Amino acid sequence: MISPTSTGSSGLRGLAAAAGVLLGAALTAGCSSGEASTPPPTTTTTQAPSHALTSESVSRYPRLPDVPPLDTTTVSCSYTTSGSAARTATLPSTSASTTGTAEVAFETSIGRIDLVLDRGHAPCTVNSFVSLAQQGFYSGTSCHRLSDEIGQQYYQCGDPTGTGTGGPGYTFPDEYPVQQLTAQTATGRPPEIVAYPRGTVAVADSGRADTNGSQFFLVTGDTLLRPDYTVFGRITDESLALLDAAAATGHDASSVLGGGVPNTPVTITSVG
Repeated sequence: MISPTSTGSSGLRGLAAAAGVLLGAALTAGCSSGEASTPPPTTTTTQAPSHALTSESVSRYPRLPDVPPLDTTTVSCSYTTSGSAARTATLPSTSASTTGTAEVAFETSIGRIDLVLDRGHAPCTVNSFVSLAQQGFYSGTSCHRLSDEIGQQYYQCGDPTGTGTGGPGYTFPDEYPVQQLTAQTATGRPPEIVAYPRGTVAVADSGRADTNGSQFFLVTGDTLLRPDYTVFGRITDESLALLDAAAATGHDASSVLGGGVPNTPVTITSVG
């Protein structure tokens, strides 16, 4: 879910302006049903060469906006049946809490990966993710794609098919920061590119608004993206260290979107 792709694929799309060239990020997954992928760029782009970005240049990009407080303890969520499910899953409850956090522990082939999900950021996204985790939707799945370029560092996970095209058979609307930055268009021009910080957990879509599904990104380094991807949690420091060690072994460079299958598999064996 983290890569530029064509319409109908799943993943993250990122664009970085470096050396005066528009560069495409690799945050996307190919989703024929539009369930989980990164939206395609609106212009033809090329993948950023490894020398195009530095940590210093990435640090100059705008950060994500502040999270606005919610004035209610629950919200009503909309989950819409869409396409075929890669694995059987029931729709989440349409009522979601906006308070506190939810902790999800993935037992994986590289050790335990702990995620802290923030209901105040994205209550409907957290509600869906926790529901899928509890149903065992993610058990036995692998993070099928790794990108390790500066400015584009993440794992793409959450597809039982391992192809980047699978989802839960339903979609739901975007949340923070998409809604906040979209609202800014009424009063000014929001940033076209923002830095999703290291440790972020973000959801992937099908390349169009409000098409979130089961796929998600584990961001291991500040990553430049269009602000189109819902942020719903963070990776703990201990878990980031495990992901860093696995990512250091590289990938097979098999993806046309950039990156490839991780050389060190990150497979979810169970969810706690």
